[in-house]
Amino acid sequence: MRLDHLLRGLAILKLHGETDTEVNGITCDSRAVKKGYLFVALKGSSQDGHRYVAHAVARGARAVVTENVQTVFSGVTTVKLPDTRAALSELAARFYQYPARGMKLMGITGTNGKTTTSYLLESILKERGITVGVIGSINYRFKGKSLRASLTTPESTDLMGIMREMRDAGVTHIVVEVSSHSLHQGRTRGLQWSRALFTNFSRDHLDYHGTMEEYFKAKSLLFDSLGEEGDRDQVRAVINMDDPKGRVLEKITTVPVVSYGLGDNCLLRATHIQSNARGLRFRLVTPSGDIPISSSLLGQINAYNILGAAATAFSLNIDLEVIARGIRRLADIPGRLQPVKNKRGLSLFVDYAHSPDALEKALQTLRPLAKGDLITVFGCGGDRDRGKRPDMGRAAGNYSDLVVITSDNPRGEDPAEIARDIERGIKGSGLKKIKLGLPAREKGYAIILDRRKAIQAAINAAKGEDIVLIAGKGHEDYQIVGSRKRHFDDVEEAALAAS
Repeated sequence: MRLDHLLRGLAILKLHGETDTEVNGITCDSRAVKKGYLFVALKGSSQDGHRYVAHAVARGARAVVTENVQTVFSGVTTVKLPDTRAALSELAARFYQYPARGMKLMGITGTNGKTTTSYLLESILKERGITVGVIGSINYRFKGKSLRASLTTPESTDLMGIMREMRDAGVTHIVVEVSSHSLHQGRTRGLQWSRALFTNFSRDHLDYHGTMEEYFKAKSLLFDSLGEEGDRDQVRAVINMDDPKGRVLEKITTVPVVSYGLGDNCLLRATHIQSNARGLRFRLVTPSGDIPISSSLLGQINAYNILGAAATAFSLNIDLEVIARGIRRLADIPGRLQPVKNKRGLSLFVDYAHSPDALEKALQTLRPLAKGDLITVFGCGGDRDRGKRPDMGRAAGNYSDLVVITSDNPRGEDPAEIARDIERGIKGSGLKKIKLGLPAREKGYAIILDRRKAIQAAINAAKGEDIVLIAGKGHEDYQIVGSRKRHFDDVEEAALAAS
């Protein structure tokens, strides 16, 4: 595509070089630049893309878009714009020829439950015979193809590129996990959502947003923009009305709302909920009638995730029988209370819970299922919100018989310092510090900073009727220590420790 077409209508402050030149690709990552690419320099929270313009040029960039022109390179067109972040989504959409137009885009946002709800909705849509694509934190997948996820919601250039691939493959419906970071940074700017689903809201990402108010403000952007372009009557906001923030979103949005929850005021409700070690059963109550729902997913939190997916499908006029079959077909989800098969026959679960609310909900789900003790292994990420660490420690201490504090992704922080932050909360729960490995195991907590050894110690301490939860990393198959990313998979480690 020609550069002048890409730049049409943008507020260009300065221009050096020719614009009647072909652009072969577009990226904001200098490492991804190939010959003939357009490189867009972005100012991020930790990195400034303007520092890598020369690197992009050295790799073959034909043109660069910046906010601050420091050097003009011979044979390279340089374009100065007032806000490269704001321009990137439009540039990407144009380059990939607006791939999402005419498709049904369904965005899911909220602190917890996005991934599980996306899997459920995908299963229902497939049961209906719809060709669906999913863009989420585990992977980007469609028609048997799976791409590793770099971000929950990818950067605009990657997002549009993936949507182009999906469109070319015949995908008609796309389910997108929409993170607060992506909304705040405008990665999804300009997309016309058919459905926007809100799961819940609790503390997370305050290292980025600063306050809960700013965090929610970012989340609400998805609903604030619904129906700005196109027919508002065809757009729906699907909202969990049992969450206090659901009422706020209901007032923000200008499109019709499909409410769900356990309360009588919700359009779609779950009644007669039965939860045990085999899964969930409840009755789905809708304006079109009631239907029994069964799922192998565990706990009331998954009743909400099922309701969210069912409410979205219901708003698309999908038959209740199809909805029930789609839910029943989904066996489990990677890293979401994922059971780990093991030779000892222990009840081992791996979960992505890395916020206080998510950890508490996971423990609340497993606590009544444990005929013996509930053992929890977890840590907190380094260079992230420190304030949530004592809260997670308190949640673990309140619901667990034994807690093993360990490292998550410590990044640039001292793992021992992170553990001390967690320990403050655990002490508040009343658990006392113990030494693992003694013949008669006491209730309490221990600190083992090596995650592999922590998992081994917890599983070695487990008896036949105990449940072990390994929380925080879920589907992630790596650990970040310092600046190094190394392979580490909780499911693999748990299975090995129980062999």
